[in-house]
Amino acid sequence: MNQPDLIVVGAGILGLAHALAALRRGLTVTVVDREAEAIGASVRNFGFVTVTGQQSGDCWRRAMRSRDVWAEVAPLAGIRVEHTGTLIPAQRPEAMAVLTAFAATGMGADCTLMSAADLRAAHGRTLADGDWQGALWSPHELRVESRHAIPKLAAWLETQGVTILRRTLVNAVEPGRVRTTAGTLAADRIVVCPGDDLVTLFPDRIKAMGISRCRLHMMKVQPASAVRLPGAIMSDLSLVRYLGWSDLPEAAALKERLRAEQAAHLAEGIHLIAVQGADGGLIVGDSHHYEWSPSPFARAEVDDLILSELHAVLRLPGAGVTERWTGTYATLPDRLMVMDRPDPSIRLVVVTSGTGASTSFAIAEETLTDICGAA
Repeated sequence: MNQPDLIVVGAGILGLAHALAALRRGLTVTVVDREAEAIGASVRNFGFVTVTGQQSGDCWRRAMRSRDVWAEVAPLAGIRVEHTGTLIPAQRPEAMAVLTAFAATGMGADCTLMSAADLRAAHGRTLADGDWQGALWSPHELRVESRHAIPKLAAWLETQGVTILRRTLVNAVEPGRVRTTAGTLAADRIVVCPGDDLVTLFPDRIKAMGISRCRLHMMKVQPASAVRLPGAIMSDLSLVRYLGWSDLPEAAALKERLRAEQAAHLAEGIHLIAVQGADGGLIVGDSHHYEWSPSPFARAEVDDLILSELHAVLRLPGAGVTERWTGTYATLPDRLMVMDRPDPSIRLVVVTSGTGASTSFAIAEETLTDICGAA
C-alpha cells in the first residue's frame, strides 16, 4: 500500500467526515478502525442533523454547513433523506414565549411561528390532545437512518479512493507513524477521532481536558396504524436542553415550571426527539446520564418517562416498542468539541456534545485547514 497523505483513526461519522474533507482537497486517505463496522455513537442515534436549537455561534454555523454537506453527499452515496425540518409544538405559554423570542433572533430568521389555530389545523391529527399554545417550524434539519447511512457513506468513500482498514486496532500514534495490530503505517499528517474511547490513544491529554462520557436511552416505536410526521418532533423539555433556546432569558420561566411539573424527567436528563423512517417506525429518545464508565443496565422507569413525553405530544394509540438500546458519547460540560494538537502533524478531534451527526462535516473542514493550511 502506498503511503497516504493522511491517516484518519476512527471510522465513525467524524472520521469519515475527515476522510471526505481530505478527499475534496485532493489528498489520499487511509482510515483505520478497530471494528468490522460502525457500532458506536454514530449509529446509535437519531440520524437527526439538528440546526435549530444549537448554541449560537460556532455550533450553529457548523450545523448549517454540515447540513449542506449531508445534502450534497447523501444522493451520491445512495443515502435516503427520510424527512426534513423540525416541528416544536409548545405545550405551555412559557414554551411559546421561548419560541417567539428565538424566532426574533438571527438563528430563527428562516423559521416560522405557528399560532395554536394554525398548529391544530395543520397537525391536529398527529398531536395528542392538549392545550397547545402554538409551534415553531424549522426548515433546516434533515434526517437519515444512521445504521444504514454510515455504512453507505463509508462504502461510497471507498469507491472514491479512500482506503478503510477494519478490524485493526491503533495502539500508538507518533509523528509520521501509526502503530496498529496489522503493522506500522506512515503518513505526514494524522487525525485521531477516538469517539468516547478515553484510554487507548493520548489518555493523558484526554484526562487533562476532563472529558467524560454520557449514556442515553433510545427506542424504536412502531405505531399501530399509519402515522406520518411532518418532520422531526421536539417538545418543551427540548427547549431547556438545547443551548440555542435555553440560553435565552425567556427560558428561565419555562425551566421553573418544568422543575415543578416534570422534575423526574429533568432528573434523568430527558427531553423528546422523535424522528421517522421509511417503515413508519419512530426513533425516540432520549435521556442523559454522565458516567465515566457507563452502566450496562438500562432502567425501565427511564424508558417509561421518555414514552410518557412521547404520548403527551403525539397521538399514537396502540404503538409498541420494537427495539431498545443505549448509546454513549464523549462529553465536556463547557466545550462542544475539542481539536487538540499533540504534534504539528497530528490532530486529536473529539465531539464532546453528542452533536456528531450535526457538526462533523464542518469540524472536519476546519481540521484540514488547521493541519494543511487554506485550500
